[in-house]
Amino acid sequence: MKKQDNHHELAAEHFELAAAHLRTAGQHFADDENETASHHAYLAHGHAIHAHEHAAQAAKLQVELHEKAAV
Repeated sequence: MKKQDNHHELAAEHFELAAAHLRTAGQHFADDENETASHHAYLAHGHAIHAHEHAAQAAKLQVELHEKAAV
């Protein structure tokens, strides 16, 4: 598997985990369990950051590939 594809897959996995934590956070906020909800929101934020890092790395690899092809 190409490195770029691997980064895309990891980004997708982290975005899915972030979404799951946000859904869980919403459920806990609705039940007035603010501490638990905040914890899940924090985890969602971390997964979103990782997802963006993997997406950026995949984009960087794509640019490098096109630069090599242009030479």
